[in-house]
Amino acid sequence: MSSDSPKVLIMYASYGDGHYQASKALEASFRQSGITNIVLLDLMAEAHPFLNEMTKFVYMQSFKTIPLLYGWVYNATKGMHPDTSLLSVLNSLGMRKMQQAISSIEPDLIIHTFPQLAMPKLLKKTGLTLPLVNIVTDFDLHGRWVHPDVDRYYVATEDLRTEVVRRGIPAERVLASGIPLMPDFGHSSPVETERLCTLESSKKTILIMAGAFGVMQGILDICEKLLANDKYQVMAVCGRNKELHRKLKQVLGLHPHFHLFGYVSEIAQLMQLSDCIITKPGGITLSESLVSRLPIFLYRPVPGQELNNALYLERKGVAHIANDSEMLFKQIDSLLWDEERLACIYQQIDHLRKPEAADIIVKDIVEQWFTPAPMLVGGQSFIL
Repeated sequence: MSSDSPKVLIMYASYGDGHYQASKALEASFRQSGITNIVLLDLMAEAHPFLNEMTKFVYMQSFKTIPLLYGWVYNATKGMHPDTSLLSVLNSLGMRKMQQAISSIEPDLIIHTFPQLAMPKLLKKTGLTLPLVNIVTDFDLHGRWVHPDVDRYYVATEDLRTEVVRRGIPAERVLASGIPLMPDFGHSSPVETERLCTLESSKKTILIMAGAFGVMQGILDICEKLLANDKYQVMAVCGRNKELHRKLKQVLGLHPHFHLFGYVSEIAQLMQLSDCIITKPGGITLSESLVSRLPIFLYRPVPGQELNNALYLERKGVAHIANDSEMLFKQIDSLLWDEERLACIYQQIDHLRKPEAADIIVKDIVEQWFTPAPMLVGGQSFIL
């Protein structure tokens, strides 16, 4: 392994936006640390473009037409071991492309922000030796993440660390780092936020995020119910869902306390302006919300990892789950004006939030693999 110019390959997937955002956060932190030779690879998109698009379509439909089926499959396979036939087949996908990437890039270390683990089998097949790292991007653990040949695991919480260890991974190989976020979270200035929209300081600001592809259901109904109460102003982020953006603009575009956004990169700034968030419970968005110290309201979470994320944060006292807009409005209205309850939630959030996760992960990786070994010369230690 080269100690002067290490190369890092980060593998992600384009199901939603979270895996890519985690990868970009790691890339930014690596570059800040002086390691600039970083390559990001969407393995399934490169290796099997048709299969990738088909599985993305099924993933998107899971939010609309088949959520119960998706949740059943997810939970039925959650505890599977790496040597099961199904997981062996899944982890074989992309092996040829992976081998080509290894030959051309010659990385010193490989990071997964999505559990497409072709590398352990490829390393055995080729006899190569490369450190493998998994960044678990949810608050829930699926069996696809766990493999005995992965050298290091970085997870969201101590509870998740305990679960990984319970699955047979040595404790010293698992670090509760938090989920990596882009560096602007927790560092936005008032000037950056004020240019996005003009808000009234006397009203509570509610941020609604529909996900990168705008798949959260019932947003128009939620917005209308909130805006009917003069205590609230709403910022709605539609992601890449142009039809949702068009519909909201048509119905609510002239409302003075409604602010509409499509796909934006200034999520950290919008969160800084907000008093709470209504969202779908993807791991990255939940981590961003915690770092931004926002009470979290989760609307109709889809069975699978997102419902499990939601249930975990509900048990921790930082999130509320609602299955209809009336319940959601009551939850928001009873919390945002109760200073004592808010203080308790902020205290619980502070126990969970990990704003420096990306830097913690990169620092640990550098110490584990990229720090030059000392050389003894005349009884003195020197770093080459």
